[in-house]
Amino acid sequence: MGDFSEGGNYCLSFGGAIVDRRFAEELLKVLSPLGMEASLAAAERLEQEGEQRREAMRRQLEQTEYAARKAFEQYDEVDARNRLVASELERRWNEKLEEVQSLKATLSEEEQKRRVVSEEEREEILALGEQVAAVWQSPRAPASLKKRIIRTVIEEVIVELDDGEKTLTFTIRWKGGSHTRFEMLKPAGAAAQRTSVDDVEIIRRMAARYGDDMIARVLNMLGRKTGKGNRWTMLRVATARKRAGIAGQNRTKEDPTTLTVVAAAREYGVSTSTIKRLAAGGVLSKEQAAPWAPWEIGRADMESDAVQSIIRKLKQTGKLDLKGDGLEGQKTLFPPAQGDSNGR
Repeated sequence: MGDFSEGGNYCLSFGGAIVDRRFAEELLKVLSPLGMEASLAAAERLEQEGEQRREAMRRQLEQTEYAARKAFEQYDEVDARNRLVASELERRWNEKLEEVQSLKATLSEEEQKRRVVSEEEREEILALGEQVAAVWQSPRAPASLKKRIIRTVIEEVIVELDDGEKTLTFTIRWKGGSHTRFEMLKPAGAAAQRTSVDDVEIIRRMAARYGDDMIARVLNMLGRKTGKGNRWTMLRVATARKRAGIAGQNRTKEDPTTLTVVAAAREYGVSTSTIKRLAAGGVLSKEQAAPWAPWEIGRADMESDAVQSIIRKLKQTGKLDLKGDGLEGQKTLFPPAQGDSNGR
């Protein structure tokens, strides 16, 4: 902050591109789990609505069959010589019989359409919720839609500058009263360096764990370009990293204490969707250095009693029960930072 000589403060200003991306990361950490929950709720709601509709038809059929029996009894008891009354009662009986046949045919069609969503299909539906990040980052997503989403879920954003550390502290106040805080280096001006500050930030975050080869892959997946407009390569990442004074390595070295989603699924005999659902449910911790970077899952976390108990039950019953074994209290709304959903 600063002051005018006449009094009063002027607004804090900083480069927007890298801030927008960092802000979007925090937003997606909140929206992605909700998108998965919404997908599952929609599938369950469709199943419930279908069963409710069939149950209503069954009750209507039962009432119509009763009415048909009463109509037959009335027709059967009438004096046949009273032809006018007998004819009317026979007509009513036939109408009820036709209505019964129509209801049976309709109910039969509904029963044939009935289809219970399997566990595998349920996982595929849940995976749709993980596409929030991909949709947000798509060039086809209009800015107006993003603004509407932000206004819907966020009440206020407060930014503070530490001049000494050159850091920005963001406080996001969400609708409903929850708060989220994160810090980042204040972005330099566009002319401060040839490589975009967005890209330097990604390189800095990833270099501690990944090699230049993986960093180049992530930058390209994000659609980023070098200062000269070229695709990123391992050599170009290494050059930019050294110019920015960032320590690193050419190729990613294996860490026996950390697993990717694919490695965790293979080693523990489950699907990658199962690993993602464990993380989305708050049962399994994971980190992600940047969007499209691999998820980092601690082997110790995979070996925890809670995770192993769920996996054993999944293999025994074929069902992934995230609410059982004392896990009902897992938070699903505004959890601590869990990373983005484009993990490999």
